[in-house]
Order: sequence, then C-alpha cells, then structure tokens
Amino acid sequence: MVGSKKWKRIVLWTVSLAITALITGLVIAYWDHQMVFNPKGPVAEVQKNLIVISLILCAIVVIPVIILLAFIVKRYRDTPDNDAPYQPEWNDSKVLETVWWGIPVLIIGVLAFFTARDTYVLAKPRDKADVKPITIQVTSLDWKWFFQYPDQKIATVNYVEIPADVPVRFVLTSDAPMNSFWVPELGGQTYSMPGMAMQLYLQADDPGIYYGTGANFSGKDFAHMRFEVVAKPQAEFDGWVQKVKDSSPALTREGYAELTKPGTSEVAYFSSYPTEVFDETVQKNGGGYMSHGGNPHADPGSGHSDNVPDTGKTGGMDHDMSGMDMNMDMSGSHE
Repeated sequence: MVGSKKWKRIVLWTVSLAITALITGLVIAYWDHQMVFNPKGPVAEVQKNLIVISLILCAIVVIPVIILLAFIVKRYRDTPDNDAPYQPEWNDSKVLETVWWGIPVLIIGVLAFFTARDTYVLAKPRDKADVKPITIQVTSLDWKWFFQYPDQKIATVNYVEIPADVPVRFVLTSDAPMNSFWVPELGGQTYSMPGMAMQLYLQADDPGIYYGTGANFSGKDFAHMRFEVVAKPQAEFDGWVQKVKDSSPALTREGYAELTKPGTSEVAYFSSYPTEVFDETVQKNGGGYMSHGGNPHADPGSGHSDNVPDTGKTGGMDHDMSGMDMNMDMSGSHE
C-alpha cells in the first residue's frame, strides 16, 4: 500500500513537470514570435526590457506565493497523522508581516524607478548629432489613417514610409473619435485625440516592413484601421518621396472633406495637400500640443503654426453619428 502511494506521487510529479515543461516551451515559442518581444528599434528595445523587468519582479512575488500555497495545503491539511502544531492563540508575526509588506513595497519602488527612467528617455529621440529627426503628422479618421509629411509636402493614407536608422517624430491628433496609434515592433502605442497633438518618437534600426494598427475601439470598421510602416535607406526614401510628387494627385480641401467621412480606405498617395489642415483639426477642437508623456509641448515642430494654444483640453470628444452613411467605402488606390 505504501509502495503504491509512492508510485502515485512519482507519476503525479512526473506528469506535473512534463506539463510545466510543455507550457514553458509553448510560452517561449509564442513569446519569440510576438511583435512586442521582437523589437526592431531603440524605443521598442527599451520597452521590451521594461516588460521583462516587470515580469521578473512579478515572478519574485507570484512564484513563492504559489510554492507556499502548495506547501501550506500539504503541511496543514486536516488529516489524522498531521503533526503540524496547533496554536489557537497565535495571531500575528512581526517578521512575517515585514516580509509580506516589505517585499511588495520594495518591488513597486524598483519598478517605479525603471518606469520613470524609461519614460523620460523615450520622450525624446535617441541622440544622433548628425541625423535630424523626420516629422510625420498623423490624423486618425473614421476608419483610416491620414499621414502628412510637412517637410516633404506629401501625404498618404494607410501607409507610412520612413528612412531607416533615423528618429521619426509622430505628432498625432484625431478628426474622429479617439484612437490609438501602434507599431508594435517599433514601440508602444500613443492615443490620437480630438483637440490634442500628442507626440511619439519611434525609429527603425534596419530596413523592413512593420505592422501598424489602431489599438482602440472607435466604431463599426475600427478593425480595418491597419497600415504598413516601410523603412528604407535614406536614398530610397528620398526616391519614394520624389515618385509620389511626380505621379500622385494633389489632395484638395474638398478631397480631405470626403476623406474624413466615415468609411474604410485603400492605400492612397498625394503629391500635395492643404498644409494648414492639421493645425486646423487641432484648433477646431480647442486643443494644444502635448508631448509623449502628456506634458504641454512648447515647440509644435515642423509644419505647425506658432499660435496653437497649449490648453491641454480634450474638446470635441462628442461626435454626432446620426445621419452618417456608415457603409461608405473610401476605395481607390493611387499608385
């Protein structure tokens, strides 16, 4: 009988270890193929390291708690042969309370330090004396992304091309309900909000094609708010800009008004656009410019007017959707 129980325990532990190994392997394989843990730029690398640090700090608490749970259940279960001491008058332990309060406080302090450090580091581009950041203005619409290049004087829909190994300053607003701009392999998401111009620095270390998406529910076709971010060497990027200027139509105010109507859109390119439309979108909702960390930003950057108020308001959040054609399809790609 004793031998039978022993073999049962051996089988139980063997199966448990096998399941644990299998789950660990699946987690590692899943992790290895996730874009968040496959950074392709300095911003994403810093954020991945912060996530790993957070997981390790959480594991310091979670793993001992799970082990203690199993130990306590086994050690103090109610069985006739249990020799655990019975102490009905025991009510507290200063040592134990110091441990289970002190360790979480220490972990939160360490996590706060790393989070604050990385937040301030990512609020500005990586220092590169010989490279000037490129500015791209981003407007989230129903249900598409509109990208403006104020220095290059071109615009695109649902497509971004950037020079590799160059910091990119995205300035984001919304001419529709709030959304969230996210390129997982290059960095974390930042909200695009009516009445605000949020700032986000990203960078691709190497040429490649990166997945971008709207990460916030914003209505019927929000799932179609996807775009590609294509990083190319500077010379190829300059060639693409020139090609767009030579072969694509100009975007007029009437065309932009049509673009803002609810509906999905294919990729589109424009050789020019009304340069003041971004500032007007921010101003019409009574907003101001904000940095990556949410602080008022005094220098709007290239393509911005200097008289934009730094109110920090989030006006214009109410959108009357009545009477809108929710089935409109903004199709038609411009090659």
